[in-house]
Amino acid sequence: MKSCIIIANGDQPSKQSIIFLNRYGIKTIIAADGGANSCFKFGIVPDFIIGDFDSIEPQILSYFEHKTKLVKYIRQNDTDVEKALKFAVKRKFKTVYLLGGTGDRLDHTICNLGIVIKFFPKVRIIMIHGKTILFPYGEDAILKTTPAETISLYAFNSNTRITSTGLKYRLHNSSLKFGEKESTSNVAIGDKVKLSISGGIVFVIREFNKVKKDDLIFHS
Repeated sequence: MKSCIIIANGDQPSKQSIIFLNRYGIKTIIAADGGANSCFKFGIVPDFIIGDFDSIEPQILSYFEHKTKLVKYIRQNDTDVEKALKFAVKRKFKTVYLLGGTGDRLDHTICNLGIVIKFFPKVRIIMIHGKTILFPYGEDAILKTTPAETISLYAFNSNTRITSTGLKYRLHNSSLKFGEKESTSNVAIGDKVKLSISGGIVFVIREFNKVKKDDLIFHS
């Protein structure tokens, strides 16, 4: 599937995460406005910088002016991340790896988590932050896991039901409606976890280093 990286203006992501994704053919990098600041610090030239350019540092904007494609949107109905996502959708990307989507502002973090659901019918957004990686699923899935790997699951709709095989704390037609019940820090007991999902979207949060260990990111 056609994939790209979007770097947002939250906590600075790990350069190693970007290198890892590049190694597997995900080359296109879109900086969502101030996300270009992180690119500059890493010595990375993004393919596109999207936004109203109110978050990117002026000297960094000048540096990238003739090195990358600048796409300015002045409308304020969308966040910079949404602008970048809509741009990616128009470019026919089917999967987006969102880095820097969380930070020291809870409102921005919650907004970007909501965007994963909002855009799910159009593009699959996989968020990477620190030691964890978030995969959204709206249908049955088989995860290739490592024994004792921590896996957390969250849902948001009371109609969403989850049945699991391969987790220490089994789920059987369970509703994990946000604010009522969750499956935090569940544990894989073997090399495979099966999830049967119906009625909505489930966030599956895994240990990024475990996912990377056996190149599992592209089999999930």
